[in-house]
Amino acid sequence: MIKLFNTFSGTKEPLIPVSEGKIGIYACGPTVYDYFHIGNARVFITIDVLRRYLSYRGYQVTFVQNYTDIDDKMIGRAKEMDITVQDLADRFIDHYLEDADSLGILPADYQPRATEHIPQIITLIEQLLEKGMAYEVEGDVYFDVQSFPSYGKLSGQNLSELASGSRVEVDERKKHPVDFVLWKKEKPGEPSWESPWGRGRPGWHIECSAMSTHYLGDTLDIHAGGQDLIFPHHENEIAQSEGATGKTFVKYWTHVGYLNINEEKMSKSLGNVLTVRQLRQEGDPLALRFFMLSAHYRSPINFTLEYLAQTSKALERLNSLVYNIRQRAAKAVDGTPDNEEEILLQKVQSSWDKFMQSMDDDFNTAEAIGSLFELAREANIYLNRAGGQKIKVLEEILQFYQKTDQILGYLRDTAPLALDEEIEELLQKREEARRRKDWAVADEIRDRLKESGIILEDTPQGVRWKREK
Repeated sequence: MIKLFNTFSGTKEPLIPVSEGKIGIYACGPTVYDYFHIGNARVFITIDVLRRYLSYRGYQVTFVQNYTDIDDKMIGRAKEMDITVQDLADRFIDHYLEDADSLGILPADYQPRATEHIPQIITLIEQLLEKGMAYEVEGDVYFDVQSFPSYGKLSGQNLSELASGSRVEVDERKKHPVDFVLWKKEKPGEPSWESPWGRGRPGWHIECSAMSTHYLGDTLDIHAGGQDLIFPHHENEIAQSEGATGKTFVKYWTHVGYLNINEEKMSKSLGNVLTVRQLRQEGDPLALRFFMLSAHYRSPINFTLEYLAQTSKALERLNSLVYNIRQRAAKAVDGTPDNEEEILLQKVQSSWDKFMQSMDDDFNTAEAIGSLFELAREANIYLNRAGGQKIKVLEEILQFYQKTDQILGYLRDTAPLALDEEIEELLQKREEARRRKDWAVADEIRDRLKESGIILEDTPQGVRWKREK
């Protein structure tokens, strides 16, 4: 049984979806005014693995991740760049998709933009006004937090203790300092839409409630995001959504831990914000993905370039192993596994069982990754043993890594190389030169192959090759 930590209850709970066999996931996506940073990346990667695993377990998963394409940051950046807000959004949505793809993040089933769901947003605000849970002031519309007695139940905040101006906008027109805006009156030079309260634009919180319920219904199975969104964003989503429908908004709240850089909080003021776009120019984005999965998603994680380099080497060991298995399988023999091989096959099964148990236990990717390396040690010993390898054993090991990759998404393209005739001929000539102990010719051929992007590895079992990264 899958257990998922629920921020609302503070405990791990059995995952029981609203509709049997189906799971709807909503995740707060990027505000598309700039490239997303590696802290955002941790959240997006975690949710990607969550989605992959639930799909692997047979659930029909519908994943919705929004784009916030209208807010103060969007408007300010568009003015700086002297372009429209829509042009800014188009540009950075494209950049987001490029960077997310480099991290192995699969596209969401629905990727709605806030500006394309203004009618749904207006309808939701009208419902709150009709119920007396919202009020209009000079073209602005606010949610009345005192009309929702359980406000603060997700974050553990006590409404009476929330000080004016604490992480919320100060506005003397509000009935309560914590009341939050649902609709903002039009300002000169800003994008705006017609509404029953005059031209204006939506507040940030109402966007997610309108889009999530539009695609997934009144009650979501899982709502995910970073821990920084618990208050006020997710708290406000609960208040406005449950206020409008009278139903539970989300069954399971999933929040991803903070990321620090060199033991410091990542912030613009410290000048240590690292975007995925920057990292792609300096390192391997799949190594960043693997690094993020090396710790439990709820735990804080500290990023350094040294840690990333170590992760890259570890990831390369796994990719090389899978590559070598595929290459060796082409030359393996049929036959019944001997006693040593039967023990290895049992190890493959136990590694898979451990992997699945780890994932079932609140998606513990850190423990799951441990099983990859435990089997890798045994598999490498097997590849280097003096006797020939059996196709059945190699296929079982390969399937283990293929299945875990389907969930974690850590392998590169490790298919054996389709060498053309010229390279095959060079390899044969090199082997002949080595038999003659003509090392000069052998080295010359190695250098020629390297120029073609082919890296050779001489082993007791013969030459192996791989394409240079």
